Amino acid sequence: MGEMRLGFGEKISRRDLLKLGVTGAAAAAIAAGGRKPWFLSEDRSSVASVRKDPSQIMQGFGASGAWWPNDLVHFDPGVQRRVGELLFDREKGIGLSVYRYNIGGGGVGVRIPEHAPQTFLVRPGVYDWSRDPGGRLFLELAAGHGVPIIVGFANSAPAIWITNHLNTGGYLIRGAEPHYARYLADVAEHFRSEGITLSYISPMNEPDYVWGGGVQEGMAVPIIQRAILVEHLGRELARRAPHSRVVADESSQVGSQFIPEVPAWMNVPAAAEQVAALAHHTYDYPDDATLRRARRLVGEFFDRPLWMTEISCWDSRTKTYGRQYDPTMTNALWMAGAIHQDLTQANDAAWHWWVALSSALGCDPMKDPSCPYRMNYLGYDKGLIYYDPDYRENGNQQLYLTKRYWVMGNFSRFVRPGYLRHDVLGAPAGLKVLAFSGGGGWQIVATNDSRSPRTLRLRLPEPHLHPTAAYETSESRNLEPVAPPSVHRDLLVAALSPRSVTTLLLQRRRRA
Repeated sequence: MGEMRLGFGEKISRRDLLKLGVTGAAAAAIAAGGRKPWFLSEDRSSVASVRKDPSQIMQGFGASGAWWPNDLVHFDPGVQRRVGELLFDREKGIGLSVYRYNIGGGGVGVRIPEHAPQTFLVRPGVYDWSRDPGGRLFLELAAGHGVPIIVGFANSAPAIWITNHLNTGGYLIRGAEPHYARYLADVAEHFRSEGITLSYISPMNEPDYVWGGGVQEGMAVPIIQRAILVEHLGRELARRAPHSRVVADESSQVGSQFIPEVPAWMNVPAAAEQVAALAHHTYDYPDDATLRRARRLVGEFFDRPLWMTEISCWDSRTKTYGRQYDPTMTNALWMAGAIHQDLTQANDAAWHWWVALSSALGCDPMKDPSCPYRMNYLGYDKGLIYYDPDYRENGNQQLYLTKRYWVMGNFSRFVRPGYLRHDVLGAPAGLKVLAFSGGGGWQIVATNDSRSPRTLRLRLPEPHLHPTAAYETSESRNLEPVAPPSVHRDLLVAALSPRSVTTLLLQRRRRA
């Protein structure tokens, strides 16, 4: 085979052209010289590839409705509806596919009012379903927008079943498990009668910690007691609310709690058979090796989906939990990296941020209008959206959107429950690439951590895909349309802006 010389001095063999699908007139045009085609624009060693066989069935991206509804219930109805659109609408917002509704314990002993959600329980078997107006409002908005997965989670059982008779600092009373399980099943059954399905119930959020001091609701559940609670809850739901399944145990840390503790209660067969998904938080900000240990534990021994159901408050100075408010791309890129790490290393099927909204700005937006948009070390990176903590006094009901909010949308709006995640091999340093298939096409989410523009070259597992759109979040864009990638046969090429997260959408071509 001879060689053809490109117009700018580079050579390519006819065999290489054939491998690229370049024949006939196109090959002649290259031979005649002229601009190098885009699909030969870089060293082919930088081409990443997507595996054809999937690694995971996705079960959603979401955030929780803990606490902030107790404030937002006092806001103007127009603002409330706008929050619903921002969180749950796929056209006007980021289309979260999971909403975590906080089933309150009553807030007894909690000294921060908005952290004290009401309980429906008046006494065992007697309920006041008019309670928790804020929580119910946003639960109804989530259901009204068609959020496909709603999880009911509890930080504490009602105080009657806690050792210190408070919703903070105590333990679930031994022997109270069947009573508490019936209460949770009653809640699921009630909302079903109202047209709202709680697809999952999580009975013990962070059971490894009592949350003493009254900062928030919390209860500890000793390891073996978790098996008893899960068994009772699973049986109650199966009998009266079969549309709801159990997710557990939402340990706060992967390495020191989830990995050593889950086997102790999941090895109880009567409990294990009731568990639809195993869930962990990542407040130890684990490394890859720790996440892979969790993946092996769940995949090899328990054969359940693994979920990451809570994370926030990462301090860029200490690389751990801390006080910092950062609405910029710096924290948003960290979040995108955490999603990539949890999905690829732990094989998490779901990924949930902590609270959707927060008032922990750490600054006064009425005195300094620029403060919600820049970093400070007085607030906390808890929310996707923020509001003024002094709204009662100053009447400020403005919503402040972070770059985290928009980056979450790069995932939640486009990667829906039931879509498949495929491993990406050979991504260049500085690029994190996730690939999903579903909805008649593919969704590629690419993160460029560097301060320079980059080009993604990605070999797709099927040819003839049609690029339809691309959406970028960066320093200058908020989930905004940009030029879609180019695709030649099975090779995708996309330009990525500095410090950006970009979602690339491709559809299968319809065959005549």
